Amino acid sequence: MTRYWEDFTVGESFDLGSLTVDGDEMLAFARRFDPQPFHVDEELAKETPFGGLIASGWFTASLFMRLYVDAVLADSTSQGSPGLSELRWLSPVRAGDVLDGRLTVLESTPSRTKPTRGTVVLRGELTRAGQPVLSTTFRGLFGRRPR
Repeated sequence: MTRYWEDFTVGESFDLGSLTVDGDEMLAFARRFDPQPFHVDEELAKETPFGGLIASGWFTASLFMRLYVDAVLADSTSQGSPGLSELRWLSPVRAGDVLDGRLTVLESTPSRTKPTRGTVVLRGELTRAGQPVLSTTFRGLFGRRPR
């Protein structure tokens, strides 16, 4: 079923599924986009407060995005996003961690200037064993159901 703007109900939550953090992908991302020692150098990472390699927060955010696309956006009338108002990394993520995604609808507003779409404010979260590792609040633009 294609999800339209009207199909997002304030208070509704979505289980986005889960994934296991792949160490090779985590390291490749960090080497290319966030080469801080605690993301790319196992020996140096041991000397940090993290005690070993951790995922880049941006990599963790990309894992959330993957779950969101697969569970919601792939079969929706998504027209992109004007951005996010919050992104927090709450706990270090490591290779092998199993992360669960969740999404909650906070607001839903029809566009005043574009009657064919509406805006949805969403709260996303990744958890590991029930403990939050990432939270984000963002807006999504979705097409409205044809009349």
